Amino acid sequence: MDLESSKANKEKLLGVALNVLHQESREWLNRIAFWKDEALFFGELLDRKQISESQYGQVLHYLDKIHVALFDYLTEAIVAHQKLLSRMEQGEEKLADDDYREKHQSLKEQMDLFTNDFREFKKMVFGYARKL
Repeated sequence: MDLESSKANKEKLLGVALNVLHQESREWLNRIAFWKDEALFFGELLDRKQISESQYGQVLHYLDKIHVALFDYLTEAIVAHQKLLSRMEQGEEKLADDDYREKHQSLKEQMDLFTNDFREFKKMVFGYARKL
């Protein structure tokens, strides 16, 4: 297969929508960066002596540490996903379009789930902090 037909075939396979998927993954990385900033704030809030001495405060602090680990995991997965797209676009990586889209959908579902979980965590932290 010559370069032109390979490129045309790749465009048919990948379609214009991959730009949208790439933009979505960049937005995920921005969201995670913002969450990391929020988590730092929560960590400082939860490190207060009166909070850290309570059992509930300790649980919230532990959850905060879990979230930070998940931020790193999600960031690594999304960056790897973006690199794969780049290699696909350059013709270096032979991967079916459906496989890439399935992986993207899986990451989207993970982000949606984590978004909801982190929102609930923030409600817990703020609710607890209001009672202090």
